[in-house]
Amino acid sequence: MKKEKSVIIMNFSEESIAYQGFSEIKRLHTEGKIRGYQMAVLKHDKGAKLNAKDFIDFTGADKNIKDSLIGMLIGILGGPLGVLLGWVVGSVVGSMQDAGEVKSAMSVFEKTLETIPEGATGIILIATETDREIVNDVVYGDLKGSIARMDEELVQNEIREAQAAEQAAGESAKKKWFKK
Repeated sequence: MKKEKSVIIMNFSEESIAYQGFSEIKRLHTEGKIRGYQMAVLKHDKGAKLNAKDFIDFTGADKNIKDSLIGMLIGILGGPLGVLLGWVVGSVVGSMQDAGEVKSAMSVFEKTLETIPEGATGIILIATETDREIVNDVVYGDLKGSIARMDEELVQNEIREAQAAEQAAGESAKKKWFKK
């Protein structure tokens, strides 16, 4: 059975525990218990801005965070489109009555910001897990954190859609502002 890559978002009560989690997950990868691809420690500063505090590319490709899937996710969330997406989805979700509708309206971006709320420090890991309990034991059991998982393909698709929307908005703004 082929195991899919997941984007695993983790939150901890203290910044130091997030760094401890970063070390523990690196150990799990080194021991072959998970297959890590990329991982970052993120601080969610005021104004929905996520800042990478540490980053590792397990693949050996020596990607920097800007060129990584994690970097693209942070870029969307920190940009003007991320603010707009948060506002639009927040107002739509706020007006819904049915919990099922709310759950289906939650995008990758809102899920990330919900899991690592403002003021918190967390981790985003892209990995293939043979057994979810391995990471769960470290995060839930040892470090008393929380976890959200999303399929990596879904994350990539939403990032591509957001980038296309951002580009279209920029082109439209140029035409209106500069009459080009």
